[in-house]
Amino acid sequence: MGTLPQLAVVKGKLCPLQPTLLHRTFESNVDKFCGTDTALIYNDEDGRGEVQINYHALNSTANRLATAMLHRIKEQARSQPNTDGDYIVAVCMHPTDRLVTTLLAIWKAGAAYLPIDPTFPPNRIQHILGEAKPALVVYDADYDNAAIFGKTPAVSYAELRKRASDLSNANIRPEAMLGKGEAQLALVLYTSGSTGVPKGVRLNHETILNRLQWQWGRFPYSATERIGVFKTALTFVDSVSEIWGPLLNGMAIVIVPKRITNNPEKLVDLLERYRIERLVLVPTLLRSLLLYLPLQQQQQQQHQQPQSGSTKLLYHLRIWVCSGEPLQISLAREFFDYFQEGVHQLCNFYGSTEVMGDVTYFVCESRKQLEGYEKVPIGYPLDNTTIYIMSPDLRPVRTEEIGELYVAGLNLAEGYVNGRDPDRFIDNPLAIDPSFGRLYKTGDYASVSKGCVYYQGRMDSQIKIRGHRVDLSEVEANLLGLAGVDKGIVLCYRAGEIDQALLGFVTLEQGAPFQTGLQVEAALGDKLAHYMIPQVVLLESIPLLVNGKIDRQTLLKMYESTNNNDDTQIEIEYDYSDVPAGRLTVAKDLFETVGQVIGRSTRAKICLASNFYELGGNSLNSIITVTQLCGKGYPISITTFIGAKNLGEILDKICADERELAKHQLESANGNAEEGEFDYRMQLTAYPLALEHKSDTINIITSSFFEKADLEQWLKPQIHETDYRDILEDIWTVLIEKGLSFIVKDETGRPVGVSLNFDAHDEPEVTVTSKLIIVFEFLEFVEGPIRDSQLPTGKNQILHSFMMGTCAELSAQENIEAMHFMESEVLKLARRRNFAGIFTTNTNPLTQQLGSNVYRYQTMLDYQVNQFVYSADGTRPFAAAPDSQRAVVHWKDIRCA
Repeated sequence: MGTLPQLAVVKGKLCPLQPTLLHRTFESNVDKFCGTDTALIYNDEDGRGEVQINYHALNSTANRLATAMLHRIKEQARSQPNTDGDYIVAVCMHPTDRLVTTLLAIWKAGAAYLPIDPTFPPNRIQHILGEAKPALVVYDADYDNAAIFGKTPAVSYAELRKRASDLSNANIRPEAMLGKGEAQLALVLYTSGSTGVPKGVRLNHETILNRLQWQWGRFPYSATERIGVFKTALTFVDSVSEIWGPLLNGMAIVIVPKRITNNPEKLVDLLERYRIERLVLVPTLLRSLLLYLPLQQQQQQQHQQPQSGSTKLLYHLRIWVCSGEPLQISLAREFFDYFQEGVHQLCNFYGSTEVMGDVTYFVCESRKQLEGYEKVPIGYPLDNTTIYIMSPDLRPVRTEEIGELYVAGLNLAEGYVNGRDPDRFIDNPLAIDPSFGRLYKTGDYASVSKGCVYYQGRMDSQIKIRGHRVDLSEVEANLLGLAGVDKGIVLCYRAGEIDQALLGFVTLEQGAPFQTGLQVEAALGDKLAHYMIPQVVLLESIPLLVNGKIDRQTLLKMYESTNNNDDTQIEIEYDYSDVPAGRLTVAKDLFETVGQVIGRSTRAKICLASNFYELGGNSLNSIITVTQLCGKGYPISITTFIGAKNLGEILDKICADERELAKHQLESANGNAEEGEFDYRMQLTAYPLALEHKSDTINIITSSFFEKADLEQWLKPQIHETDYRDILEDIWTVLIEKGLSFIVKDETGRPVGVSLNFDAHDEPEVTVTSKLIIVFEFLEFVEGPIRDSQLPTGKNQILHSFMMGTCAELSAQENIEAMHFMESEVLKLARRRNFAGIFTTNTNPLTQQLGSNVYRYQTMLDYQVNQFVYSADGTRPFAAAPDSQRAVVHWKDIRCA
């Protein structure tokens, strides 16, 4: 008898859920135990400073506001529910303490809150208000477009607060609330719609409670976790758990304005200041932070004395939750290049607004765990949730097979406003328990293996942009609706990748009011949210297939080949006409760095007046740009870069202090640059090492390593300059015989640098009698296993870049030129001698980051220096080094370069 097939149905844990209105839970907590505890923290730039509000004050103010809302709604005769039977109050406010207070007040009034982003274009706001029919809109006092609310009654927060000042601060009785306090709807969130207009998702209190109760059980708050962070846009479903998860547990939340959320430097400072222990973010922001953190760590260490223990930034942030976009496995691995296994967790949550944000989860705890996966799973169901992978006839497919993902259980929304798209919420033919009697049709492909769910792509034209769901059909409908646009199509280039781009290809009618793609984009700004506006490409005609359909692949290839960021064919125009002659070299570095990073998305010529974001930049590639500029010796902070109005202002900042610039360049000059990446002011020439170079070589290497090396600092005063001289004397003859090392001289014949290299499988035996033996044993400890088991075997395969140093008398700029020149010469040497690649170890945090992200070396090992145990005596010679000091073993394969 054969075995029964395993079906792709995965059930979460069944847990009892006592339905309750969330604001009633809040009120009971205030009365029981947390009244005097801090609830809200907000740093106000309008003169209030840091605002802290305790639970009693928050509850009392919300009660007064709720009563004032009820009075205002009755004055306007809007006390009746909308066509869905819902009572709704819209809120159009920026994130502050006043916003959270208003949300609580809306619940206390018996209504659901409907977020409207103040930056939404007018037609989007008008559609939302016209369809959802809220009883009232509450807006910021400084909102300059209140007239857009039209016939919907609206009141500013300041006016509402004034009306509330003399009202009772008691909790609102049910009979005084809208719907007599029986309304179950908690909020309405609008998402992108396939019909060309956004649609509202209706979420009730029980649905939110089920999601929060699972979170509290599976990821409980620690004993030291007293503050959570609310940073996600209110229009995005993840904001719900950020706000109400902590507030319903007696914790505080720090409210993060957009100016900080969009600035990694300020965001990291805030997370550090309040010792935040968990964070929800989209993978795009995680990638930005992983680029930024090592750079910031290096800058901090330059101003601090070395100390034992952990000094790594965001060490206390132990739970990282990625949601809103697919989490790439390469990014998950990069997470553990910086964060410590066993202390930090990277979680991958999957879901959508229709299922309260999340219905499955997967926890990444180490690089080793990830070795068994080709992609990061979306994981396992939440409590009271069942996942079905179904065929088109609603039959579960077998495990390992791909089908459409359906969700049943207590996390499902009530449906859409006005009953739109009823085919997305359907009866569950497989359910016995009425709690699982409805299915939500996600439109995602998925599969199940060993009880774990894997995302396999979309069935329709929806994509995710920085966590926001965008339906290409909605963007396309608005694009084609513009006067003067003849034909067009909206496509996504490399969806989910770092260089993802939303593209609109259009042809224009004769006499159209547009002459450029930028003008078309500006017109779309009146119709679409900013994250939905595509890069518009104007065409004479749109290519078609033989069947008459648009040739999508040809359009995408056209975009890629026109501005290919992977070679030297980027067609970008640079205008240096207004750059002062003395700044031309720096401006060239700045402009070309910006052009290379933005690449295909560059919208216009690059000049002093260019704004980075108007050129096509975003938060992620701003970090990459700053990293590359620092790698070229230009010290500029993230805050300065993203706050500059144009490239001219950035150039001013870079050139402001030549002396400070030179100092910083000297400190950050150890990199692995490619050929041709540096504009040399000196005329440099490399000479194979010869007998007459002995004295200069020993002097350069000794002064370089004794004064600057990262490992040796922990061994002083047990090591001396003569220790280096003794080693070089011992291997001098072999260095010359091997012919892989060279000295660099300038146009006057002055020796400026030395590069010592060996064939990694043909290195000389070195007799070391000094304490430098510890450094050599350490290097063999980190390099040996990789060299012997992971890299090509045999001679003439691995060029080991062993030591590189520069003359102590060089200026900062000359030092950088010499280092970059030597890196390019090492690469030329490796290619000329037919090596498979270059092998090196770096202990400098900044150059570790640059080696991986700028010079494209592969990280083979990232080792915490203070963990090394010296075999001779069992001690840890680098124990005083902070946890953040690492040794990174790099490999650059040049066989296919």
